Amino acid sequence: MSVSDPIADMLTKIRNAGMAKHEKVDIPTSKLKLEIVKILKIEGYIKNFKKVNQEGINVIRVFMKYDEETGPVIHGIEKISKPGRRVYTGYKKMPRVYNGYGTLIVSTSIGVTTGRKAAEKKVGGEIICTVW
Repeated sequence: MSVSDPIADMLTKIRNAGMAKHEKVDIPTSKLKLEIVKILKIEGYIKNFKKVNQEGINVIRVFMKYDEETGPVIHGIEKISKPGRRVYTGYKKMPRVYNGYGTLIVSTSIGVTTGRKAAEKKVGGEIICTVW
């Protein structure tokens, strides 16, 4: 079955894997998904990831990260820009997630980056999702 929003599907798989305390989750690959997963790794929300060829299909295997006390490191992950309603912002009005404790992932003209880095480089773009 075809998915109308593959990024939202990826975020839901990551959210559900964290709530179910799975060690890893497999996601069909794309360039945008790979960039988002790289940001999640750099920001410390996941342990690691790797590209795997599983039965002739390329997938991204995401290894989840957990705390001893609170459970999954990803407390919430939410898609902002949807196919029916795209959300764009300039660098001056870049929103903050939980007063700076969360991460905003933005697709800009210089590539997919965090909201903080986009504001530093003075570029705006489409808000993909928030993670906290």
